[in-house]
Amino acid sequence: MKSVEEHLDAVLAGVRELPPFEQQLMDAHGCALCEDVTAGFDLPSFDNSAMDGYAVRAEDVAHASEDAPVVLPVVGDLPAGGTQAHALAPGQALRIMTGAQVPRGSDTVIPVEWTDGGVAKVAIRRPPGDNSYIRRRGEDIETGQLLVASGTHLDAKQIAVLAAAGRDVVKVRPRPRVVVLSTGSELREPGQPLGEGLIYDSNSYTLAAAVREADGIAYRVGVVADDERTFMTVLEEQLVRADLVVTSGGVSVGAYDIVKQALRRLGTVEFTRVAMQPGMPQGFGVIGEDRTPIFTLPGNPVSAYVSFQVFVRPALRAMLGITPAVTPTVTATATTGWQASEGRRQFTRVEYTVGPDGRGLVRPVSGPGSHLVGGLARANALAIVPEGVREVPEGGAIEVMVLGAPR
Repeated sequence: MKSVEEHLDAVLAGVRELPPFEQQLMDAHGCALCEDVTAGFDLPSFDNSAMDGYAVRAEDVAHASEDAPVVLPVVGDLPAGGTQAHALAPGQALRIMTGAQVPRGSDTVIPVEWTDGGVAKVAIRRPPGDNSYIRRRGEDIETGQLLVASGTHLDAKQIAVLAAAGRDVVKVRPRPRVVVLSTGSELREPGQPLGEGLIYDSNSYTLAAAVREADGIAYRVGVVADDERTFMTVLEEQLVRADLVVTSGGVSVGAYDIVKQALRRLGTVEFTRVAMQPGMPQGFGVIGEDRTPIFTLPGNPVSAYVSFQVFVRPALRAMLGITPAVTPTVTATATTGWQASEGRRQFTRVEYTVGPDGRGLVRPVSGPGSHLVGGLARANALAIVPEGVREVPEGGAIEVMVLGAPR
């Protein structure tokens, strides 16, 4: 059997980063940036008010108080977005809105809460103090400053600064297009009636959802019967829109494991056994003229899901240009002990929580069976038990692949 690392190394060697191209800013969300983006101008680009209030000269209101307010004439209004330039003479005030450009001659904004809110004249009841309530030009970002570095996985925070800097198009690696299909004549689509000996297909839904969570674009083909010709016909039809293909089922040693039988003839897909539980039977290679990577995952639902997290997700990250490709792990404490399978790396479905002291805690939520989707639904992490370990003791330290938010 191969080790997990050996199979993962073969997978990462068999995929390549997708070529970058320019995308509209919102379409780039979730993608990896392929250029350094620097600021073309200062942010803010002009001095502007941080409050609704009055633009004044600090020396004119330095002695204002509740008992002796300073009264100044209001000589105009400054709305946000106003393009007309204004100047302030000594002894005057201009009513100003948040974001409006501070007029020449003013060095302070007095919040409206410190005044009587006057329109023709205003009574100011507090001196400005140390805060001028002015956002100074360039105090956030200066011209030429690096905004987002190449390789950054763009989330809402990076989208914010790119938009603020006026970038509507950026160069990114596109989301991989992933075709997902399930094989098995016993499978039916959810919502259809079930006959004797039939089950609903959950794998294609699970894997397509996992592709989306990994920032890929999923094309769920659905169920393909246990027929080699049908399988190959469907596969060839789907390659035109695939950067990667994921199948589930048909990779063991049974008489009807048609995925293995059909793809083995191509000579470009390797089928192997990996020393892991669940998910021992694995297949990976390339197909078609474009040498599209293909994963053939086992058919048991938990095996398919765990295989995706261990092998397919890192491949998608590598295609997106995200580093590290392998999902980082954290160390947690087992609050309950459990038995492990010596000789194979076990990925135990666990509930991961954070204790009052900030330590990660895990407990199993299911038995080891690879068909137990109820337990999978309750898990938000996979505890990684090394090959030579037969038992995880209560209180023992364990590496954990976190799949969702801690509870």
